[in-house]
Amino acid sequence: MFRRRKSFLALTGLVLSCFVMAACGSNAPAADKTAGQAGQQAGGAAVQEEFLIGVIPAQGSNQMKIGADKLAEVLGEKLGRKVRAEVYPDYNGVVEAMGAGKAHMAYLGPLTYVEAHERYGVKAVMTQLINGKPFYYSYLIAPADSPYQSFDDVVKQSDSIRFAFGDISSTSGSLIPGIALKKAGVFKTQQEHKFKSVTYTGDHTATALAIQNKQQDIGAIDSAIFNNLVKQGKVDGTKIKTVWQSEELFQYPWAVIKTVSDADVKKIQEAMLAIQDPDVLKAFGGASSFIEAKNEDYAAIRQAAIEDGRLKVKQ
Repeated sequence: MFRRRKSFLALTGLVLSCFVMAACGSNAPAADKTAGQAGQQAGGAAVQEEFLIGVIPAQGSNQMKIGADKLAEVLGEKLGRKVRAEVYPDYNGVVEAMGAGKAHMAYLGPLTYVEAHERYGVKAVMTQLINGKPFYYSYLIAPADSPYQSFDDVVKQSDSIRFAFGDISSTSGSLIPGIALKKAGVFKTQQEHKFKSVTYTGDHTATALAIQNKQQDIGAIDSAIFNNLVKQGKVDGTKIKTVWQSEELFQYPWAVIKTVSDADVKKIQEAMLAIQDPDVLKAFGGASSFIEAKNEDYAAIRQAAIEDGRLKVKQ
């Protein structure tokens, strides 16, 4: 009887030991698995997505790509992450990329900026100085030997003029001169106007070349980009004259989407304020340097866009 009781206790102890070992064994891998998952999560948090800079094709040349790529390198070092720049084929494409969260930062025209701000809440953080000033103008240009000397000539002789705008979303190449021509009663749309013809070239370089080569009679263009094209010898300034100049327009903004943190915005501003690389500066209108910008700087453009029916304000 004693021996059977002893055997029973021994068997019970063996079963309990196996149970404890099994429990410990099952818990150990679970702990390891949990630790592994935590490590993966920590590692995943350390890997940030690519930061994309979208650039409008204002000058339509490789120069913008070179400057944008160099800027991306500078910002990548400052932000501590991979930064890439992409020049988009049209202005609206950059706005839509920001709206979809694909482009985190963008170089925009003032009109495309106010549109992007209204639709997606992007905010201006930087702009550029041209000859020390944050302003530029819309020019109407003509071949140097053209009979047209003034805005009044353009209006009075509109039926003989082949008119060229830039991109339809351009501030200086479309919005501002378009408003002036509408007030003068010679233009409403590409289909409804009093000109011999109306064309949209797509960018300022194309407009300048079209006027130089006498393919168009009058062209609307960004003053800073035009002067920079002449300075670099890409167009012959002796073959082109200015027949009209708008009021001052605040320079093109660099804007970020809402998910870019204040800390990263500060790093971007610090990095751009320090840039002296001529390849970066000349790529953006022949800038002399960069300065900080804010949404309020574009209030006049916003109002012009509303009056022209370009911007639908949320109620």
